[in-house]
Amino acid sequence: MTVALMWEARAVEGRGEELLAWARRQELAVRPLRRETFRAPQDRVLVITWWDAAYDAELPELPEPGADLVTRAVHRWRFETVAD
Repeated sequence: MTVALMWEARAVEGRGEELLAWARRQELAVRPLRRETFRAPQDRVLVITWWDAAYDAELPELPEPGADLVTRAVHRWRFETVAD
């Protein structure tokens, strides 16, 4: 089964590039099958990692950035693939 972990944060206004750089520097204890980083208006950063694992498996996740860099707690979601 493939599991996707989504990590989304919103930077303090004007600090989106700094948050993006911070997220890209974060190393995970185990390398995922795939990892992609996105940015969006309002200084948002999204990181999606894909894993060959059970839905409830213990998987490494990106940490919380410093409170001075973000406007709120990080949002996290977990998804599993489904057959078409």
